Amino acid sequence: MVATPNPPIRRRPELIITWEKPPADFVLDDTPVENTGQPLIAGALRESLELAGRIQLENLIASNFGLCTKISGELTLKAPDWLYVPRVKQPGLPRQSYTPYIEGEIPSIVMEFLSATDGGEYSIRQIPPVGKWFFYEQVLKIPTYVIFEPDGGLLEVHRLEGDRYQLEQPDEEGRHWCEDLKLFLGTWRGEKEGRDGYWLRWWDEAGQLLLWGMELVEQERQKAEQERQRVDRLAELLRSQGIDPDAID
Repeated sequence: MVATPNPPIRRRPELIITWEKPPADFVLDDTPVENTGQPLIAGALRESLELAGRIQLENLIASNFGLCTKISGELTLKAPDWLYVPRVKQPGLPRQSYTPYIEGEIPSIVMEFLSATDGGEYSIRQIPPVGKWFFYEQVLKIPTYVIFEPDGGLLEVHRLEGDRYQLEQPDEEGRHWCEDLKLFLGTWRGEKEGRDGYWLRWWDEAGQLLLWGMELVEQERQKAEQERQRVDRLAELLRSQGIDPDAID
């Protein structure tokens, strides 16, 4: 009996990655975000950086913003919920999308916020349309991929080691150090803009929380109230000693 040879193994063709900007008439997908809380979380991350003076002109920080390249001749675009690029070539340029290498460095951080609908955040699909995980890990080779589940507060930080993402364990405070920003990233629960739940927040090297605008206003209000109370106590002390504080120049 003649043995039947094994069928040949069909290998996936090698992906050819080219860095090209999309044509001027290319229409970006304007599908709305699935969860109204996602833009709030993304906006809050930027707000605290800006108020703390942590954003430089050459940085690019964006949310739901298209990262573009061509894979085997096919234009591929993924729009992470938040991204940080340390340096771009034309700072301040209005952009609809961003092509690494052509327009500047690759993002050092991308973030995806999970929703009830599967958005492919863990997808390693290697043929077009490629999955987000594969795109960030194997195509762009982004150093840090953050996945955040807002409802339960689950935070995953994946670091590129070699050519694969590895899940990083948080420090004893439950935070992760982001070298490019010189800041810690972690979760925080509270209320902002009518949303009560888990948020992503930044902490500096000393462990101080980077505040939002409303928190800075409240901080100043508390300082003013403490100063008023100090003045009132001093005035009361002077009156107890027979001195009219209003008569003191």
